[in-house]
Amino acid sequence: MKYNIKTISIALSLGCLSLVQNSIAQTKVNPPFRVTAESFADLQILRYQVPGFNELNLQQKKLAYYLSEAALSGRDIIYDQSGKYNLLVRKTIENIYSTYKGDRKTADWQKFKTYAGRFWFSNGMHHHYGNEKFIPEHSYSYFTKLVLNSNLKGFPINKAETIPAFLNRLRPLIFDPKFQPKLVDQSPNIDNVTASSNNFYENVSQKEVEDYYSKFDTKGQAPSWGLNTKLLKQNGKIVEKTWKIGGMYGPAIERIVYWLEKAIPVAENAKQKDALQKLVKYYRSGDLKDFDEYSIAWVNDTESRLDVVNGFIEVYKDAIGKKGSFESVVSLKDMEATKRLEAIAKEAQWFEDNSPLMPEHKKKTVKGITAKAITVIMESGDAAPATPIGINLPNANWIRQDHGSKSVSLTNIVHAYNLSSTNSGVLDEFVFDPAVKARIREYGNLSSDLHTDMHECIGHASGQINPGIDNPEKTLKNYSSTLEEARADLVALYYVMDTKLIEIGVMPSLEVGKAEYDSYIMNSLITQLTRLKQGANLEEAHMRNRQLNAMWVYEK
Repeated sequence: MKYNIKTISIALSLGCLSLVQNSIAQTKVNPPFRVTAESFADLQILRYQVPGFNELNLQQKKLAYYLSEAALSGRDIIYDQSGKYNLLVRKTIENIYSTYKGDRKTADWQKFKTYAGRFWFSNGMHHHYGNEKFIPEHSYSYFTKLVLNSNLKGFPINKAETIPAFLNRLRPLIFDPKFQPKLVDQSPNIDNVTASSNNFYENVSQKEVEDYYSKFDTKGQAPSWGLNTKLLKQNGKIVEKTWKIGGMYGPAIERIVYWLEKAIPVAENAKQKDALQKLVKYYRSGDLKDFDEYSIAWVNDTESRLDVVNGFIEVYKDAIGKKGSFESVVSLKDMEATKRLEAIAKEAQWFEDNSPLMPEHKKKTVKGITAKAITVIMESGDAAPATPIGINLPNANWIRQDHGSKSVSLTNIVHAYNLSSTNSGVLDEFVFDPAVKARIREYGNLSSDLHTDMHECIGHASGQINPGIDNPEKTLKNYSSTLEEARADLVALYYVMDTKLIEIGVMPSLEVGKAEYDSYIMNSLITQLTRLKQGANLEEAHMRNRQLNAMWVYEK
């Protein structure tokens, strides 16, 4: 994941303005696109462009718009999933930000703005990487002043609740570091469910959760039980609240479905239309078998220029890896950059056959790996503002084995990230050897792209579980996500020094592989730690996986 935030409206408005410029204005050279925006706390906000959007026809642009609105309609869901009190705090922050009548030039106001920015960026009150709760740097007394000098009718106050009572209710939520201290706590020898502050469970222990789901059949083509529900105890009985129309998050999902149904008539082809219809069916029923049917239809749509991920997808925010966070990514195919991924995907069987896996873990026939580079149009939920740079879906192992998967690289996101890091000074600070520094400068962007491509396209899509062995989230529990990411990274690292990549034309020499080894070790052991507070534990799955791999090498 990288620090990125969307400014699509700016990028698109520049293109629209060019249509009405007069002949004199048209001769004026546009200034270079500025990728960096504001910085605050430990965040650098980036902008990205959407090349290729103006090439779309009107029907495709309508489709992109409807899918983008569907994506944005899930905003409240990710906040609530990330913490029971996040919507309460967010509405309070936004009312202050919009209506505060006091002095906005003071140091305390800047501290409030920083807190608000961090809250919006993290979709809640916990750091997006470290998972620890962050606290405003201004005092509670100043917060009281902010509330009293804002529109009091705009706050989410309970019926008959006074302002002092409202402030007392908010105080521990915002200012007490011991109240819900970590979003995800994967520390060993504790109850990871009760120690985590997400809103996937309530009044249940980890053992109760595991016992509840142990009764479900998880063999063969069984659904990913629990993916789209909250598990809680009511009146002494454990129940599930399903995320669907008529269920939990019903109003938000109704808006998502409204826009998806607008998108269906302007779908590019029959397969895309079928996938969208199945997605709507799933949101209405909440039945995970319907979600699997949608996932299969989505994998089979390989011809559309536009694509969308929308649903409860990744389980990283759940300490025991069961509950899916809402996310959506709307994209268009990057035709030129896709050639590199297609060259890799074409050789998927060769990579599988020649991998160092035990023979029984190799797929005899690799099916349906669709690899492409995409240009992101819109991201929301768990995919924003801290965006992935690569995606491989679906996550269900049986669908991947029987029907295949889609692996994508988010090229305009990667491009923005590469531009921002060019003059960051990291290489000068952390690389001692001039030859290594020169190699990373020359090949670092390509090596990073190749690693992402191999990680998503070959890594996640490789291998198979032994017959009779249950799903990893059940057998590996809170280690499942980290070990899966580590496995995918190791596949990429294994092949990035293979001349096969030169043979198929995706890299010029093994110097690219060496650059990736240098960068990977440096990032895993040192530079990724700058995203965390000193002394903090690694909790995010990708960060844990990188250090797991690199520390093994270091200790050897």
